[in-house]
Parts: sequence; C-alpha cells; structure tokens
Amino acid sequence: PTTLFCTADITNLYTMLPQDESLKILKEFLLEHHYEKVQGIPIGIILQLADLVLKETAFVDGNKFYRQIIGGAMGSPFTLTLANIFMWKWEKDAICGAIGPHEIYGR
Repeated sequence: PTTLFCTADITNLYTMLPQDESLKILKEFLLEHHYEKVQGIPIGIILQLADLVLKETAFVDGNKFYRQIIGGAMGSPFTLTLANIFMWKWEKDAICGAIGPHEIYGR
C-alpha cells in the first residue's frame, strides 16, 4: 500500500474560465442538485443573470475601454462560486471515476 498526497493550484482560474462552458456547467450543477429555484429565483432567471454578470464585465485603463471576454471579474463573489462549480465538473469527470474503492479524494 502507498499513500500519495499532492497539492495543485490553477493559475488565473477566475480570469481564465471559459464563459460559455462555465454557464453550461452552472446549469448542469443546478439541475443535478435538483434546484428548481434558489431563494425563490427560478433557474432560468439565475442563468440569465449569470450570463449578464459574466459577459458584461468592462473596465477602463487609461483612456481605453475594455470588455472582458474570458473569465470573470476578480474579487466578484459570483466568479468565486462559478470557479468552484467549474472545478466540481472537472473533479466529477476526471477524478471521481478514477478513485479506487479504498482511496480518498478531497479538496
């Protein structure tokens, strides 16, 4: 028997999330966990708001106006939540199926 401990960090995860894929994963997460509403808000509205927050991020640097087309805004509570849901999907697909009967995985 062997024990393997490892740690990993995903550099720039928040600002590099693929927007459309992240929104699809958000929908999958909500449906898989049987959320029809979250605090009274239907999933359809949540997804519309998520799309708005993610895709309408803009900032100014000097005299130039920029729109963020990859990832989410740093420091946004929504981006943090979405990144965790994105990693849930990755773990579900890549890690959980590879775990043996006497192995433990945690994050």
